[in-house]
Amino acid sequence: MHETPDITRKNESLDSVSWNILGQVYTPKQMSDDSFSWHAMFPEESFVPPHVHPHQDEYIYVLEGRIDLILDGKTTCASAGDLVRMPRGIPHAFFNNSGAPAHALFWAAPAGKLVELYRRIHNMSSPAEVVKVAREYDVVFLPPVSSAAPVPLPATAAA
Repeated sequence: MHETPDITRKNESLDSVSWNILGQVYTPKQMSDDSFSWHAMFPEESFVPPHVHPHQDEYIYVLEGRIDLILDGKTTCASAGDLVRMPRGIPHAFFNNSGAPAHALFWAAPAGKLVELYRRIHNMSSPAEVVKVAREYDVVFLPPVSSAAPVPLPATAAA
């Protein structure tokens, strides 16, 4: 798929779709072979368990709220304006422990099979089935953890 010159407006998605991924809402914003981006809305207490993208770098730009993370075995957090970098092959997980919805722009490069994965697991209710299916699309889930413990915000972010 090739990139097209255009604007995806604030409240729009590509192809007028959004995906329900275990209660989180993913809205595609851009798709090409080189990259894929989507807006994600994480309701409070939602999470994505530890996983690895062996062939993709993934990024999160936090737009609103706070996301607690496990990134390469370390617990940390990101808040509005922060960019999270998750290089391919590095285990990561994210949790919304903040008590309010969080919004973020995610993207992955190259796009790989993520679009096909999200289409397939849209409205799937079984986390175990999502974990099983994801492997077919080059996303490898690791043993689950209960949560990323909330960590204090850095002094500059708390101000």
